Amino acid sequence: MKLSTQILLAISIVILLSVADTYTNYLLSLKVERNSQFLLKSEAIIRNSNRIHTSIIQMQSAFRGYLLTNDTAFLDLYYEGIRDVPGHFKEQSNLISENPGQLSIFDSIRVLHEQWIEYAGSLIDSRRKLSISRTPDSDFDKLFENKLKKQVGKKLNDVIALKFSDFNKSEYKIRDAHSSTLLSSINRTHSFSFLFITLTVIIGICSAIFIVNLISKRISSMVNLAENITKGDFSVVKDRSNDELTGLSRSLNIMSDRLSKTILDLKNRNEELNKFAYVVSHDLKAPVRGIHNVIKWIEEDLGEELSPEMKKYLSLIPQRTKRMEDLINGLLDYARITEKNHPEVIETNAMVKDISSEIVPREFKVDINTLPNLYTERIKLEQVFTNLISNSVKYTNQSNGHIVISCENLDKFYQFSVKDNGIGIDPEYHEKIFEIFQTLREKDEKESTGVGLAIVKKIINEQHGIIKVKSKINEGTEFIFTWPKTENI
Repeated sequence: MKLSTQILLAISIVILLSVADTYTNYLLSLKVERNSQFLLKSEAIIRNSNRIHTSIIQMQSAFRGYLLTNDTAFLDLYYEGIRDVPGHFKEQSNLISENPGQLSIFDSIRVLHEQWIEYAGSLIDSRRKLSISRTPDSDFDKLFENKLKKQVGKKLNDVIALKFSDFNKSEYKIRDAHSSTLLSSINRTHSFSFLFITLTVIIGICSAIFIVNLISKRISSMVNLAENITKGDFSVVKDRSNDELTGLSRSLNIMSDRLSKTILDLKNRNEELNKFAYVVSHDLKAPVRGIHNVIKWIEEDLGEELSPEMKKYLSLIPQRTKRMEDLINGLLDYARITEKNHPEVIETNAMVKDISSEIVPREFKVDINTLPNLYTERIKLEQVFTNLISNSVKYTNQSNGHIVISCENLDKFYQFSVKDNGIGIDPEYHEKIFEIFQTLREKDEKESTGVGLAIVKKIINEQHGIIKVKSKINEGTEFIFTWPKTENI
């Protein structure tokens, strides 16, 4: 399965879980909303029921007070109830219209209340007539005897109170059921949300870890292959997957294989070139020596017969042949740089002192600061210091020559410096002097082949170091180069 497909699948699962979580929460939220609305409506029903019952009780109290005292002030609450209670009944009927059971109870309360009003109204009217005429009223007496004494009104009020109690109990029961449903819906919402969030997080993290591990492991193997290639180990990476990274691993394997063949071919050619250089140098040295010997014989046999001008010309030939021989030796040294030698512990101070004692004239002043011990190839380090010190000697006036050799400890390298007070080098030639056969001297002036600094540059590059020069005309020259540290000392 391709990486893009795996990533898309993981993202799709996370999205589906998020959608399922959102949809479930939406459905549960609708249920919560319905239950919440019902509870608000139920609260309004109970509040309205209590208000109606209170108004009816106030009407009953006002009715009894009027009959006992004949004071019409008591009837204010009675008539207020006559005016307001029908509206409350209508409002309550609208609130409970969807509940037939509650609506039936409340209709019976309204009927009983209407019966009570009819009962109370007849007594109030008879009582008023009696108060106005102040004569016995047979209607009031009849009502008093047949209804009031027989507690018809009290019985109606008791039934109404009982009906209100049943109504409220029923409403509270329904309300409790909806409250339980609401709490249950909220708990389920929390549970489902926690479940989906947990699944989303777990699947997301597991998918990310799996994909990251898969990619990082394979990329790590490719990075290791690239590092091995830089170290000369042309191995291959085993990758049985078939995705976007497969092409990269296949390309790295092809590159490693081609580099391995190319390096092997280069080694073979270098060996052939080295052999060729040895053979050619040997073959070239013989005629050069022959020319030198012939000139010597001519001078010995015909010395008296040669004109001064001819002697001058003949004297130039040994100089040219000597230069040619130096060039051949320089080429051989340049070719030998790639040869590997066994590293060893080198006391750099002692080695530099030995080199200086051999090639630096006595007139020179040489200061050698404390130099570190190195675990490296002796011959290559000797070549570097020999060429740099020799270069300083060639281009410094012997009467006041001064050479300073020092070292600075860097992170992974030692930085060496070979400084003199010689004639200096123009900055425009600072790069040119490291090219092979490049010299700033005339061909007959000094013994310079233009190979020494090229050898130094090649050795230091092979050691993954750098070399640079600081110099100005008539202000001396300082060569600075780095050499890698090792842990084998």
